[in-house]
Amino acid sequence: MTCSEIDLKVLPLHKHSQYLEACVDMINEEWPRSKTARMMSLTASCDNLPTSLILINNKMNLLGHAKLTRLPNIPNSCFVETVVITKHMRGKKLGTFLMRKVECYCKNFLHLKMLHLSTKGQEEFYSKLGYEICPPVSTYGNPVSIVIKPDKPDKMKKETCGNIPPPPPLPKLQSVASTNIKSSKTFMFKYL
Repeated sequence: MTCSEIDLKVLPLHKHSQYLEACVDMINEEWPRSKTARMMSLTASCDNLPTSLILINNKMNLLGHAKLTRLPNIPNSCFVETVVITKHMRGKKLGTFLMRKVECYCKNFLHLKMLHLSTKGQEEFYSKLGYEICPPVSTYGNPVSIVIKPDKPDKMKKETCGNIPPPPPLPKLQSVASTNIKSSKTFMFKYL
């Protein structure tokens, strides 16, 4: 049994909350997590990111999900995560359909120019959709370097508190790009 594209729709979850419980169950079947935590994540969906998109058929059955998250350091991109098709409907090209609709939504509604994602074991699937391997990206932004400069360094040197030795020097700041961060996931991107 294959689904015709005419029978399928991709909709924002926050505008169709009747699918919330079923979506929690479908995602938790793939990646177990507490129902409360999953529900909180999904109810954060909105028009401006994060956005959860769901795939339904003409019988109003939930078939899939994808979440779009802001990338603070890449303004014209977002991170696609939690892409899943319900187990009994896999192998019917629904993942391809969902990803194509996600790309259209990102390009036409969010006006983005690029998408990023990470995967473990689905590199070939995303490669067929035009995604290329890239360095890891952070959904949290770059680390912030803080340099503390005392107002009066000479005064600080003279003041002591008993026999307490001065603190050791601060470690040298290192950028994430210069580290060899290992990830078990493959990061990929695509220009829209």
